[in-house]
Amino acid sequence: MLISGFEGAPVVVGEDLLELPGFWAAYLMWLSQTEDYDPIPEWFEVDGADADAACEALGSEDRWPVFRIPFAEGHTALVVGRNNPDDPETEYLVTHPEWARQGHLATVSGHQAGPGLSWRELRHIARTPDLDAPGVHAEYARLLLLLPALGDQDLPDDAACVVGRALEEAAVPAATAQDLAEALLADHPLWEPAEWTFPAGTPLSGGQEPFPGILQCDGYMSPRCGTHIAQGITYEQSSRLARALGTWPG
Repeated sequence: MLISGFEGAPVVVGEDLLELPGFWAAYLMWLSQTEDYDPIPEWFEVDGADADAACEALGSEDRWPVFRIPFAEGHTALVVGRNNPDDPETEYLVTHPEWARQGHLATVSGHQAGPGLSWRELRHIARTPDLDAPGVHAEYARLLLLLPALGDQDLPDDAACVVGRALEEAAVPAATAQDLAEALLADHPLWEPAEWTFPAGTPLSGGQEPFPGILQCDGYMSPRCGTHIAQGITYEQSSRLARALGTWPG
């Protein structure tokens, strides 16, 4: 499997890793750790050995896992484990067959970039799988896979309940799912919650105008701060992307 920009890298389809007992503990524990909350694998209903095995698979230098999350109008969000031995990171991207290159949502690493998704977009992508395309189709798994890219200062009142239900579907015990959900939505370890707004139409550097239906982020570390999600796409392609993200009816 090849992704533009990853030619020669050992990228492989990663969806089979979702079946590992310790997958969600390995994938999410770092995000749920706060000053007041120190999660352990057992809160995900797994033991340390299972979580360690999943961590090893997720971080393999020989097999970089790619999780495909296909959504409306031919788009796919990608979670890519770029497991360079000296500088491992997780990339959150969005692609379309008509685009010359993928769009950048967020990067989780020592050189982080984010946030990459508003809550509105995260929920919409999770709930609109393209069942004809390969990848992850279960709503709960789509939501949890993209959750590390979230950063939104205006979360709705039911956000923790939504994430808690997703965790329960991922086999997290109900007794711990709600507390864990609240921790996952608390202080992000890498960036501050951001405000998401529609652009005012002021031309950007280079003379490009932002597409009016795609949200922009005020987080200074975000790839979506004052830019398009994907460079070089047409107005019609931008319109389709905005519809697929649930932010534009046109």
